[in-house]
Order: sequence, then structure tokens, then C-alpha cells
Amino acid sequence: MREIASLKELKELVGQEVAVSDWIEITQERVNQFAQATGDLQWIHIDVERSRKESPYGGTIAHGFLTLSLLPMLMQSAIVMPDVKMGVNYGLNKVRFPAPLPVGGRVRARMTLMAVEDIPAGAQMTWLVTMEREDGDKPVCVAESISRRYS
Repeated sequence: MREIASLKELKELVGQEVAVSDWIEITQERVNQFAQATGDLQWIHIDVERSRKESPYGGTIAHGFLTLSLLPMLMQSAIVMPDVKMGVNYGLNKVRFPAPLPVGGRVRARMTLMAVEDIPAGAQMTWLVTMEREDGDKPVCVAESISRRYS
């Protein structure tokens, strides 16, 4: 867990990898729940038998948007800012899914702070987040994430 005590300290970290989250396992249950919540019931995500037989991945894979949706949780598990009263997701500049994330695989996030801008009562941060699969040769998600912190 990386603690960033102040906005001044945060600004000094621009251009650096600030934190790496712990690994989390992607279970079929999590994928199925995401499929139900979003209505994305494509067989490559939820049909284990068909995916074993027909999928080029040899089994079910997580939805790209499920992978992306883990970003706030992974960031919160890796970075704490005690002087922040509230944080919000502001958006994304760019998102790519260069490789699949097989069910049963483990994923973690590497967070590089790209920019910090002052806003009224806080700061806007742009993060380059690279989500990597354990034993994978390519990231499963690369995103420029924008968040705001308010003191």
C-alpha cells in the first residue's frame, strides 16, 4: 500500500510508477455475475464447455469491461491518500484490451501518474494503468484513467 500524504507529495510523483496492486483471481462466478449485470451473455464468457471446445482461448475469458471495472478497486487497494475527503472517477482518455484474461487467471494493476492539475477544492489526476495477467506476455488492459480528489 502506497501512502501519499499530501497534494504536494502527489505532484512530485508525476512521471513515476506510483504503485502496484496485489493480484486478484478472476473466477467464473465473478464473470457470470458481470454477464448478468450487464446483459453481455456471449458464450466466450459464460459457457465453459463450449469455450473449452470452440474458443481460441481454450476456455472462458473475462469481459474486457469487467477487467476495466476492476480498476477502481485495484487502485484503492494500492494507494491511500489520507488527506482526501472524496474521490471520483472522472473518465478515461484511452482504453485498450491487448490480450484476453482467462477465467482462473490472476490480474494486477501498475499505476503511473501522468499528470496532476489543480481544480477548485482539489486535484485532477491522469493515471496510466497497465493491468497485467500473471504469466502473461501482454497486458490485458491499458487505460488512461482520470480521477479527481477533493480535500
